[in-house]
Amino acid sequence: MTNINQSPSQPLHPVSARNRMLIGAGIGLLVIAFFVVGVDQPNPAWGKWWMIRPLLVTPAAGAMGGLFYYFMDYLRYQGGAKKIAGIVLGVLGHAVAIWLGVVLGLDGTMWD
Repeated sequence: MTNINQSPSQPLHPVSARNRMLIGAGIGLLVIAFFVVGVDQPNPAWGKWWMIRPLLVTPAAGAMGGLFYYFMDYLRYQGGAKKIAGIVLGVLGHAVAIWLGVVLGLDGTMWD
């Protein structure tokens, strides 16, 4: 007897949550590296290792934004206006997460 596969032809999540989080963290790392690398002479009040916090916080926030984008797959696969809404919400959610990560990471140093 053969088993008949009656599942949908496309999986709901073609890319795993881990991959979306890694992509989101990579985007966050690129964004914060743009700001951190551009500092020629940091303020001595910031401390010697001031760049560690933004380089950790922003990619973590980017990973959470990537996870939010992953959860928006439910809307994107419903088609029509819901697909557009899922894409827009996913991108805006990721942008807000990156922005919050930059603010939290640079708080007390470049963001005063």
